[in-house]
Amino acid sequence: MTESIQQYEQHHLEQVVKEVRKAEEKAGDTIENAKRDVKGLSKQFNDIHMNTTTYSGMMDTAMSVRAQQQMLDERENSWQHAADRLSTLKRLEAKPYFARIDFLEKGAQKPETIYIGLASFSDRPDHFLVYDWRAPISSIYYDGKLGPVTYETPVGKQEVDVRLKRQFQIEDGTIVTLYDTDEAVTDQMLLSALGTHSSTKMKSIVTTIQKTQNEIIRDAKDELLFVQGAAGSGKTAAVLQRVAWLLYRYRGNLTASQVVLFSPNQLFNDYIDQVLPELGEHNMVQMTYFQYVNRRVPRLRVQTLQQRFESSQAAVDQNINRLLTSLSCFKAVGAYARALGQRGLRFRNLMFHGKPFFTKEQIKTIYYSFNRNYNLGNRLDATKDALDHQLRSRVGGAMRSKWAEAAVQSLSKEQMDAMMNNRPREFESEKQEYNFYAKQIVLKEFAPIHRAIRHNMWININAQYLLFLKALPKMVDLQKFDLTEQQWAAFIEKTTQNLKERQISAAGISIYLYLYDLLTGKRGERDIRYVFVDEVQDYDAFQLAYLKFSFPNARFTLLGDLNQAIFTGANSRQLLRQLGTMFDPEKTKVVQLTKSYRSTKQITDFTKHILKDGEKIEAFDRQGKLPSIYQLADLNDAVAQVIAVLKDYQEQHDAVAIIGKTLADSEQIYQLLAEQGVKATLIRTENQRLVDGVLVVPSYLAKGLEFDAVIVWDANDQKYHGDSERQLLYTICSRAMHDLTIVSVGQASQLFADVPSQEYELTDRLS
Repeated sequence: MTESIQQYEQHHLEQVVKEVRKAEEKAGDTIENAKRDVKGLSKQFNDIHMNTTTYSGMMDTAMSVRAQQQMLDERENSWQHAADRLSTLKRLEAKPYFARIDFLEKGAQKPETIYIGLASFSDRPDHFLVYDWRAPISSIYYDGKLGPVTYETPVGKQEVDVRLKRQFQIEDGTIVTLYDTDEAVTDQMLLSALGTHSSTKMKSIVTTIQKTQNEIIRDAKDELLFVQGAAGSGKTAAVLQRVAWLLYRYRGNLTASQVVLFSPNQLFNDYIDQVLPELGEHNMVQMTYFQYVNRRVPRLRVQTLQQRFESSQAAVDQNINRLLTSLSCFKAVGAYARALGQRGLRFRNLMFHGKPFFTKEQIKTIYYSFNRNYNLGNRLDATKDALDHQLRSRVGGAMRSKWAEAAVQSLSKEQMDAMMNNRPREFESEKQEYNFYAKQIVLKEFAPIHRAIRHNMWININAQYLLFLKALPKMVDLQKFDLTEQQWAAFIEKTTQNLKERQISAAGISIYLYLYDLLTGKRGERDIRYVFVDEVQDYDAFQLAYLKFSFPNARFTLLGDLNQAIFTGANSRQLLRQLGTMFDPEKTKVVQLTKSYRSTKQITDFTKHILKDGEKIEAFDRQGKLPSIYQLADLNDAVAQVIAVLKDYQEQHDAVAIIGKTLADSEQIYQLLAEQGVKATLIRTENQRLVDGVLVVPSYLAKGLEFDAVIVWDANDQKYHGDSERQLLYTICSRAMHDLTIVSVGQASQLFADVPSQEYELTDRLS
């Protein structure tokens, strides 16, 4: 019976592939025709006679150009659409579908059969051979067991009776295996997917989406979706599929440019950038939070990822950071800015030829001359208009100035020709000719002042930021953050010096920009519809509140693991409570992903015991070797051990990483390996690309990545000592999929003491 089922399904597969190939030929013909049309239209475009001697001739020419351009755009769109279609068909030819479901609709006499794949495919109108995994009907494959199942459609809930769920593994047009199951995804299918080797690019998970992941992907009603997931639980993969689903669900009303993903670092952006194209969608906007803020302040150097990770851990600095990143501080900035509508805003002179053109006193008088009811944005716009008006009124006087007269007299023929720009050259008098050239010169000279007015350069934001910090103790109780007035004064002095050197801290830049946005009436990027924040546990409350302010019309999906907070530490535990004050609790959904799929059961059991409350993490039952810990007496022995393990790993795995705590640690092992002739690639910054072969990576750049095998370099008790290092050590170890080795120069970290001894192999060569 099983053989006849497989034969039937193989025959069906071959028929579908045959139809896909026919569609490929048709798409190829469409592309060739569009190419020829574009080439022909481009030639016609070049041959258009430009008649500009009369008004009607100019109009006829303009209309011809426009008509040709429209036809050219249409053909190019047709070409692009056919090329995208062909790309999708090529993927379908290799693997048309991965599942089949049979179901009976209410009132129907016999079950309907559908096949589910990466994209929809029909051989004739309304006759689908394959349904897109994102189609409403496909959700019954992921959500329910056999029997009655309800699913959401654009017109409301529908109920069907599911009679069959069949899963396929297809390779090169052949069904390798098939399973009939009452589950969405069988463990056998998951084991097959998870047992493969890692690569430098994340892959889509549409064939192995779990029920809870499907809940995340298809959420359409919540303004805040918070996904708390253990390391390797598939939260990032599920959210990328969510982006693809949203683009499918709201096709025509939502584009990839209206979706933003904030990721932990640029290296991670590179890792995930193929997932959406693999699903036939354009990538959304991807950036890190600090890329987002850095582009606004090109003249300031914001603290880098490495500087943040290696910054001072002194208690005073931690307390100051806790205050600056708090919701209390965010609210204080709002209150402070509103008060500046009445008094206290600092201004800058606008200079011209080394002298003030508008003094800060003049600007202050204008700014505060408007009705007290003006909000900050209206007051700013009115001030700019008044300054622009005064600038224009001073053009006449400047034309009669000595500097303008000297500039006119020194004009070359080439400069005069450029100013004329095809204008008639006849002037009624020398005065008219002088006025023409003088006005051109003055307007050009005044252009920087006009730009300075429009770009708000008359606001002294640096001084205002420092004044806010001085005023903050009047609005927030320093004692609640274990700070004294003397400590705060010292911090302001240091910040003042840093600003003079054009440097600003990671916490400071958010305050700086939020204050500026309030003063200038900026209302955020209102066209962005969805914002995704990955590794949210490393964001502080101020940053999240600022993102909500910056994208006022967006729905938010926040995902992370509170056990992996590298930058915010214990403060990440308050995150959910703080989010409750930013978003409507009635429109907030929290989803927990506790099962870890990335690593073998042995690695997951080991890593979860590094944490204080890691018991909540469930291991998927994929068997592997126990992690190994090597305690070695000296550096030479440790390097020799790394080389030995690397040799073994490289024979078995594709992606191998050596992870050091800091960049200095990573540089150390990289150099020591190079001296022994071992090739590796050192990842120094987040702007590098992931490459094949052995990678050496500092811990803070490994966030979100996964590797077949991981060697943790020098995890001794000096480097990873207190409880504050637990989350970091857990994050590093949980990058491993199949094999994990920890090498320590001297006594291994005491944080491993809580791991049951039967969960790892210890090699002790200290004595």
